[in-house]
Amino acid sequence: MGRELPVDGLEAAITAAGGMESFQAKLGIARRTVFLWKQSGIPAERVPEVEAATGIPRQRLRPDLWPEAASPVAAPDPLREGRANLYALLGHLLAVAPDSAMLRRLSALPGDDTPVGAALGALAEAARAADPISAGREYHDLFVGLGRGELLPFASYYLTGFLHERPLAELRGDLARLGIRRAVAVPEPEDHIAFECEAMAGLLRGAPEEADAFFARHLRPWAMRFFADLELAEAAVFYRAVGRLGRALMDVELAAAELAA
Repeated sequence: MGRELPVDGLEAAITAAGGMESFQAKLGIARRTVFLWKQSGIPAERVPEVEAATGIPRQRLRPDLWPEAASPVAAPDPLREGRANLYALLGHLLAVAPDSAMLRRLSALPGDDTPVGAALGALAEAARAADPISAGREYHDLFVGLGRGELLPFASYYLTGFLHERPLAELRGDLARLGIRRAVAVPEPEDHIAFECEAMAGLLRGAPEEADAFFARHLRPWAMRFFADLELAEAAVFYRAVGRLGRALMDVELAAAELAA
């Protein structure tokens, strides 16, 4: 999910790592994962790791999320960057089932006593109990299925009961204004929850002045309901923790929006 991306940054990273096999070894990923990254872009939460492993700057790896600054800018806001990281993580997990490398990374997530911290701790525990095969089967049952999955993670469905309705048209209008495009290889319409989460992550990092309006218009009306449904879904085991994290993030975002009103 995300903008249509050139692959030159990824190709440069592979070259800098010493070739495909060395790149895979440094990142702990399979060749199929590299192929997916070439199609849809390096997931936002993996960009810092690729940057550290290869020396290719994030502005080249994901220029849609980290555009080149025309002039010196202030240091990133830690709170805003933390929000962006959470949206990016949710976007990745809702776009594709986690592979073994992602499960290892998730299992190391720290938790704390805050609602989001407790949800991260629960996600780490769920990752330690999961494996790629079971997580992939669960993702299929939840979101794909034979004809359809248990849940339909689209704004149009949640807000109108049908797919490809007015919420999608309104979203596409705002995306066009913001210069965000769906990657060619992604078949789902843009009102998929994964796309909206990744778009929110990109706005928080690259156009924070647009992020609150995007949340209010495109996530606030339905995302909390979706994450609550995911947490209670019959097929959810690992993804129950993903639903809990999404619901905790929505609670924080909604409270912040009320304070700002």
